[in-house]
Amino acid sequence: MAQRYGGKYSPDGKSAQPPAKPAQSFRNAQVDPVGMRANLMFLPPAILTLLSLNDGATGLALGLVGAGLWTGGAFLLREGLKAEAAFAARKVARKPALPRKILAALLAGTGAALAAWKAEPGLLTAAIYGTATVGLHLTAFGIDPLQDKGAEGVDEFQQSRVARAVDEAEANLAAMQDAALRAQDRKVEARVEQFQAVARDLFRTVEEDPRDLTAARKYLTVYLQGARDATVKFAEIYARSRDAQALSDYLALLDDLEQNFAARTRKMLVADRADLTIEIDVLRDRLQREGVHLDQN
Repeated sequence: MAQRYGGKYSPDGKSAQPPAKPAQSFRNAQVDPVGMRANLMFLPPAILTLLSLNDGATGLALGLVGAGLWTGGAFLLREGLKAEAAFAARKVARKPALPRKILAALLAGTGAALAAWKAEPGLLTAAIYGTATVGLHLTAFGIDPLQDKGAEGVDEFQQSRVARAVDEAEANLAAMQDAALRAQDRKVEARVEQFQAVARDLFRTVEEDPRDLTAARKYLTVYLQGARDATVKFAEIYARSRDAQALSDYLALLDDLEQNFAARTRKMLVADRADLTIEIDVLRDRLQREGVHLDQN
């Protein structure tokens, strides 16, 4: 039997509704701070090692030591770029305890100096090449943050407590992400990233006002530890069996967690605004008692 065609462009057809995108799917997305330039810093020590193989015992020793220092500098550079990105992402942050990028430049410069000494023994030549390498390295990658950011007027003890709590929470989020990768499901990875964005909103709120730590502590510890353990267990089950019910239960858990984290963040922001309103009213009353009348318009 013939059937009447009906589709998106038919006279009485209904337009297809596109599937709704998950809210905040790319919110707070971060680019990998390491990048190609930092990875290329592993190439010079590899070349130096190959060129030293036929230079006798002394040349080989100098080449291997120089390559080892250069490689260590490349690893330090990667960690320094990650620390700098974490510093830039936070409104309130302490400077890194170890200036990794500066140390990476010094190690690269020392490795270049040894390579120059191997090719042309002489203190002046080695110093010139080493200094040039340090300068070019700092020019290309910059230096580490050397001052605290947004910490003026913040109690140092309270800020240290917040920093430790946030670092622990970030470690739990990283463990969740690693477990989600083992599940080998792009939908799960995207959903975990979405939850991480909401959780980091809570982190930033606590960092801006350390007084919120008491109210948010169970979210930064108990809830995130439970989410991490649940993600690890889910990844183990789903990687073996692709259980649809396990997937549904896990996504429902993330929905509940996300709603609770978002609600806590909103509640703390409302409380902060209420505190600000009280302080403004107290200041206005004090000024009026002293004969200073503010324009209310």
